[in-house]
Amino acid sequence: MKKNVLVFGSIAGLVASAIMACSMAACYVFTNYHGNMWLGYGSMILAFSMIFVAVKNYRDRYNGGIISFGKAFQIGLYIALIASTIYVLTWLFEYYTFFPDFMEKYAEYGIKQAQQNGATAAEIAKTKQQYAGYAEIYKSPLGVIMFTYLEILPVGLVMALIAALALKRKNTAPQLAAD
Repeated sequence: MKKNVLVFGSIAGLVASAIMACSMAACYVFTNYHGNMWLGYGSMILAFSMIFVAVKNYRDRYNGGIISFGKAFQIGLYIALIASTIYVLTWLFEYYTFFPDFMEKYAEYGIKQAQQNGATAAEIAKTKQQYAGYAEIYKSPLGVIMFTYLEILPVGLVMALIAALALKRKNTAPQLAAD
């Protein structure tokens, strides 16, 4: 199971990280975070589809076609943790190396969107305060790590749950009565 989890978790992490790296570079060229947000979550779903492949692979190749919900979820959970950790490490590298002003640019974009959507002065002030809170959290590497895990890990957990529900399979062989 370890090899299965490591391989598919690494693939999922690399897929999500590669797309995130490209979309972040695009954000700095086109300054449109809205489309990239959808692309980002779509890439996470694509990456976490590896959970389905890994659970089915383990069930059919190594476990005789049988897998419990718990074991399937465990495989999915480990893959989600590995992929999320790769994603977080990639973002830490990108953020501190290439995009140290990300939170400022993201706040500017959010405030501009609020203004374009006709927000009142009070709503804009609230939006500014919200982004100031995010920027304060982002001053600490632990804050960056926490925010980044909160971005990707829930998607992985949902995909692990769905995969475990969809791919669980009980032993259908008839049991012989003991004399």
